[in-house]
Amino acid sequence: MTRVFMAGILSTVCAAMATPPVAAQTREKGPWWPHPIWGPEDQAGGSNWITPAKILEAVSLVKTGKVYELGHVYERGMPLIGKRTFAMLIPSSPTHGPFGEARIVFNDEFLCAEIGQVGTQFDGPGHVGKRMTMADGSTADVYYNGVPSSEMHDPYGLAKLGVEGVKPIITRGVLIDVAGYKGVETLPSGYEVTLADVRGALARQQRTESDIKPGDALLFNFGWWRLWPDPARVSAPAPGVGREVAAWIVERRVSMVGSDATTDVGMAVHEEATLKNGIFNLEWMRFEELLTDRAFEFLFVFTPLRLKGATGSPGRPLAIR
Repeated sequence: MTRVFMAGILSTVCAAMATPPVAAQTREKGPWWPHPIWGPEDQAGGSNWITPAKILEAVSLVKTGKVYELGHVYERGMPLIGKRTFAMLIPSSPTHGPFGEARIVFNDEFLCAEIGQVGTQFDGPGHVGKRMTMADGSTADVYYNGVPSSEMHDPYGLAKLGVEGVKPIITRGVLIDVAGYKGVETLPSGYEVTLADVRGALARQQRTESDIKPGDALLFNFGWWRLWPDPARVSAPAPGVGREVAAWIVERRVSMVGSDATTDVGMAVHEEATLKNGIFNLEWMRFEELLTDRAFEFLFVFTPLRLKGATGSPGRPLAIR
């Protein structure tokens, strides 16, 4: 009797070990969805934090009117991730005309690119997903707010979570100079920025983490803007923040993060901030002039192009003081 009983227990234990429990997530409820504040239909993510009051607060930072360009020029030969494409052509010269008695001519351009994912690039809510096992045993690729790919897929643009749903980002920007804090021009390839690094960099700038407010845009200087536009050097594993800092970012309730590289290591920001919390990520920026002027706080302006169904957007990020 005892041997039979023990054999039954061992059989049950072995079966449980061989067949892990199926996750409980469904379309309606999962580990990061629906969003606890903005609800199951939200597609604007962190841009919801940018209220009229937040914009007025940010505008009050402008004292001189000096404008800083934080984006790279989009051009043939710039570094591209993987096999992404950027090609721009002028179809003919001129493309149109001459017209009328004044003999007016016009030039057009033809652009072929993964337009939201080349150069200085903004990751929208439909860019980052995660393959999940659902409660019924099926597998689904799930994106921000629990939207599965089955509700998004359309060959002519995402049916949900397109970048057109992101509100204009006009807010307070905070530059965190991690490379300067570490005493280097460029952080080493693959370096994971710690929370101690972030706090140390803020202290060096006479700031504390309590100075970070909901809706802010946090920008991290790793020094990799110095490598642009060398494709060989830029393609090396970039430095970035890990999951410890990603969790800290989420706690701050910022609208977006950005950096002069891909921002994270191990997809920490992509997963924890963008995918799970709708905090957007602007990659491959440049900070030369901000660092020269030691401008660590400013009005930050970035308005993603309203490309219906796009996964991201190019753009011209600006800091104004």
